[in-house]
Amino acid sequence: MAETPKIRFGVVGCADIARKVSHAVALAPKAALHAVGSRSINKASAFAAANGFPASAKVYGSYEALLDDPEVDAVYMPLPTGLHVRWAVLAATKKKHVLLEKPVALNVAEFDEIIAACESNGVQLMDGTMWMHHPRTSKMKEFLSDANRFGQLRSIHTNFSFAADADFLENDIRVKPDLDALGALGDAGWYCLRAILWAANYELPKTVIALRNPELNQVGVILSCGATLCWEDGKVATFHCSFLSNLTMDITAVGTKGTLHVHDFIIPYEEKEASFYAATESGFDDLVTKWVSQPSKHIIKTDIPQEALMVNEFARLVADIKFNNARPEKKWPTISRKTQLVVDAVKASIERGFEPVQIQE
Repeated sequence: MAETPKIRFGVVGCADIARKVSHAVALAPKAALHAVGSRSINKASAFAAANGFPASAKVYGSYEALLDDPEVDAVYMPLPTGLHVRWAVLAATKKKHVLLEKPVALNVAEFDEIIAACESNGVQLMDGTMWMHHPRTSKMKEFLSDANRFGQLRSIHTNFSFAADADFLENDIRVKPDLDALGALGDAGWYCLRAILWAANYELPKTVIALRNPELNQVGVILSCGATLCWEDGKVATFHCSFLSNLTMDITAVGTKGTLHVHDFIIPYEEKEASFYAATESGFDDLVTKWVSQPSKHIIKTDIPQEALMVNEFARLVADIKFNNARPEKKWPTISRKTQLVVDAVKASIERGFEPVQIQE
């Protein structure tokens, strides 16, 4: 049986994260680096040379030129969020499958334009939330789904923060209202809200209430914020995200029988292994001096890092469409849209003076 050809990727833009994902494409068995496009040919050429592109790779001095390349099957798009709707829609109309960096859009209305373009052109859409593709994530989900060990989910708490330096806080696109107006909410909060939805089996909360006293920069972009999420069945969740605090990326999910803890859920401490802690029916000893039983540590190894696993899964879906006449998988854009809906609700609650915001699909 002939081996399925690799999916040929074009990288649209030379952002820092594109370095990591280009390396991931090179590592992914089902993918190949085919082209890179920037607003200048010199920048695209330098990027290709510095990031392991093969000598045969095409180098383009505009995004349009890359999207016009008939040999490009799929594009990875790490552009500023404010540019996503324009370029992702154009990519879809040119029949390019779209791996889109998160946050996927400035709001759900923009993302719906992208979804509509992808659906009408029969192309796959996936966002770049890498941790979703690590094998640890499926192992943690097994624990959360085990009624005997975890029980019924009652609360989820997530945090992602990193201490940005002065140059970042002054010059990075994530603090510019015309490029990435969602700031820390879109960049870091996206991961927290995705983790909450993931733990809740993507059931949307009914109400979102932003925490008071978010920190904004002088031009009104969020540098630090959080919110409480509430479901009709009594589940609750909180999250906090920040560009102003030490590096932390935690999930705590608490059930009626068990608890999940993970301390590096976005980027594992180690590239090829990751761990989490699971506790079931925790209690104390007779004199209340220690836990019985204590949480157990679970270590999951992987041959290639999570970003390469993400690219490989995306390439697999694209290959199935290209070679087997499959339909695009709707799971990934549906998850992205739900995440965007909650991001929008947090932002709306902040803008409305921390009033409760009802979420409607």
